[in-house]
Amino acid sequence: MTWTDIQVAPEKTYHWRSGKPIYQCRFDQVMKFHAPGLAPVVLDGESWHIHVDGKEAYRRRFKKTFGFYDGLAAVENHNGWHHILPSGEDLYSERYSWCGNYQEALCPVRNHRAEYFHLDKNGVPAYQQCWGYVGDFRDGIAVVQDSRGLSTHINRQGGIVHGHWFQDLDVFHKGFARARDRSGWMHIDLAGQELYAHRFTMVEPFYNGQARVETTDGALILIDESGEKVAELRPPTKDLFHELSADLVGFWKTEVLSVATRLSLFDLLPLDTEDVAHKTGLTSTGAQRLLNALGELALVGKNYEGIWTLTAKGEYLRHEHPTSLVDAVIETGSYGQDRWGHLESALKTDCYKPDDIFKEVASDQARLGRHHRMLQSYARHDYAELVSALPISAGDIVVDAGGGTGALAQLISETFPGSDVCVADLPSVVEAVSIPNVKTRGIDFFEPWLLSVDVIALARVLHDWPNECAIKILKNARICLKPGGRIVVIDMIRPEKGYAGSLCDLHLLVMTGGHERCLTEWQDLFAQSGFKISEILERQGIPAVLIGVPSV
Repeated sequence: MTWTDIQVAPEKTYHWRSGKPIYQCRFDQVMKFHAPGLAPVVLDGESWHIHVDGKEAYRRRFKKTFGFYDGLAAVENHNGWHHILPSGEDLYSERYSWCGNYQEALCPVRNHRAEYFHLDKNGVPAYQQCWGYVGDFRDGIAVVQDSRGLSTHINRQGGIVHGHWFQDLDVFHKGFARARDRSGWMHIDLAGQELYAHRFTMVEPFYNGQARVETTDGALILIDESGEKVAELRPPTKDLFHELSADLVGFWKTEVLSVATRLSLFDLLPLDTEDVAHKTGLTSTGAQRLLNALGELALVGKNYEGIWTLTAKGEYLRHEHPTSLVDAVIETGSYGQDRWGHLESALKTDCYKPDDIFKEVASDQARLGRHHRMLQSYARHDYAELVSALPISAGDIVVDAGGGTGALAQLISETFPGSDVCVADLPSVVEAVSIPNVKTRGIDFFEPWLLSVDVIALARVLHDWPNECAIKILKNARICLKPGGRIVVIDMIRPEKGYAGSLCDLHLLVMTGGHERCLTEWQDLFAQSGFKISEILERQGIPAVLIGVPSV
């Protein structure tokens, strides 16, 4: 009896052909037949494979069994996952925390350290590298994801195919793959190069030279391989008029957050409306209206008893939250909008120099504290996952230059306890630093630093300055490096194409005169300062790590 036209019955407890059962027995669950004519079944909590006559293919029993692919089936037992032959014999003795199915004689598995890789048909790792995730092979290429959450393609030997990394990625189909960067989805070729500059919210694989995609305004269109629209399948679903109107009044949100923060409203909850009014000095109606607006922003919610509580998002606006954004709200609402009022003037000159914000902040002790608490929250949130990957060895002298109150320096000291860590910034800033095992040093970026160190970290420092100032900072850093020393720049890398980070770029222009840089701009900046980029560490999120070494 052949198995190719056998189907799972609607009850999913037996198999049939042409609507007639092919055997008498019944199971709790059955799955499809696969070559060589075996199907997984479940009965009374045990699982195994059967022939087309319903009889067992072997005597063993498992917790879970799956279909045969390339003549091998994944199974799970009390001691883990592995693969078996049609005879029920083990392909190998190793056990994993999960196994996929063999495709093109290779199979993804996850070990008990949560590392992914591929096995060959003998059950042996196909290469030495372990990944954060791997997918199936198609036409000799598979998608892999690293510890940063970024994805690329590898070949059957584990080699990188093109060296480009994306936030999400698919296997190649007819020479093209779906890929996503911070700006959206697109298609790439076998060299990892994007086919066009457009970005979409969704893209399908190409089918005979055309692909269905969804645009950012909700329209469904067909595009050709150059990204040009061929046909419209659905008009936009978003009302662009009202979307633009919402953009025009973005300052509403800033003002609502500013008022609620100044009233310490987020620290008071949970309370009912009347108690909020009493403790903030608002009228009952005013409290209700403000709380409703905060609810629209998904910062608070009201339960069935009429008690207002914070959402997970709203928790960040408590003063005592470890990564509180209270100071960021005050800084943005009280000072940021004033400087944004000069945007037009800034855009009409290539040498815009706003008033020195760092001196302005340093002259006001209350604002100085708020400013550095704000920076500390961003550092704690953004740098924790980066620190372990920094090129720091036991015994290294490490300086966190422009490190403010030392959030990054503290993380470095805790992660690399054998290192000698120092935070260097303006004297008025570092005098407030008090962190165990972290030294301080007062410096001026544009005067000699008089240091001799192995590693200098510049975290979100260089983007505050125009190129001529950033070059001076880097040159001063280079003078301080001991032989074999390196710099670590933690900053955004804007995409060469696309628009991600462009609003932040304007923010830096009006606030400090600085700007966000794409990779070629970073390379030029390093080269003009006597450095070359030796490695780039990127992950999901904004900050990247550029590691530089002296070029001569």
